[in-house]
Amino acid sequence: MIVRPRHHWFRLLFVWRGSVLPDIIGRLALVLVVSVISVLSREWWMSVHAHSALSIPPFTLMGVALAIFLGFRNSVSYDRFWEARKQWGGLLVVARSLVRQVCSSLPGPENEPVREVVVRRVAAFAYALKHQLRQTDAAADLALRLEGVLLAEVAAARFQPQIILLSLAHLLADLRRQGQLSEMQLFAIDKSLNVLADTSGACERIASTPIPYTYRVLMNRTVMVYCLLLPVGLATSIGWLTPLIATFVAYTFLALEMIGEQIEEPFGTEANDLALDSLCHTIEVSVCEMAGLEPLGQPPVVTDFVLT
Repeated sequence: MIVRPRHHWFRLLFVWRGSVLPDIIGRLALVLVVSVISVLSREWWMSVHAHSALSIPPFTLMGVALAIFLGFRNSVSYDRFWEARKQWGGLLVVARSLVRQVCSSLPGPENEPVREVVVRRVAAFAYALKHQLRQTDAAADLALRLEGVLLAEVAAARFQPQIILLSLAHLLADLRRQGQLSEMQLFAIDKSLNVLADTSGACERIASTPIPYTYRVLMNRTVMVYCLLLPVGLATSIGWLTPLIATFVAYTFLALEMIGEQIEEPFGTEANDLALDSLCHTIEVSVCEMAGLEPLGQPPVVTDFVLT
């Protein structure tokens, strides 16, 4: 996630880090080259193929249609991004509720070890979910927060967050059998566990159901063909303004396409993806504070205005 102070509009014109310009600079250079070639060859083309010269009106109609299509694609991508953010915001709320319920149901210094186990497993759940969504190795984060037998069981599992939730359910059921929790208390806490499972499933659904690949292929081809043909149509009308206008129009369309492509996978590690490292740390700090414990992880560091 890009973390930058709010700049004046004029300074925003020259921002490099945090824009998509580095990702599309090669394609913009190609459009610029085609624009220069189109202007240089316009006299020859008009004298030899005057009947096939392109003009601006067809590109106006194509541009409107393409802008609508890009807007639809970006709306779909942002819906995925925003839903993912809401799920992780809900995860923070439910984690706090779960720890609050456990701390209020099991007060006193004699229950401090149980409270600590619950807090560590809730934090481990968040980190395990993050690594599952990013398809990275969770071993280091889980080793800090889980005890030996459970750690080995979770490490061998494919869906690690669910094994952690199962261990919490077993722990709370044991406390109920020992009489330390009432039936109503267990029922309320179990509802929080169910919401954590629902959140995990929703995030898995977003991660495993990308926008159909055909859309990406269609958008890429359509935008590139339009941007490469545009200078040919503009050269006969505006002359040497063609490289400037064609490159600017290409920047708008290519940037919209790239933004949609980046945010359609919100759990990745690109600059505009969700800061899952920061969200996991926030969850851990919050639940540890409620139980009077110290968080085990270190806060992520902002590097080049990017928070992971």
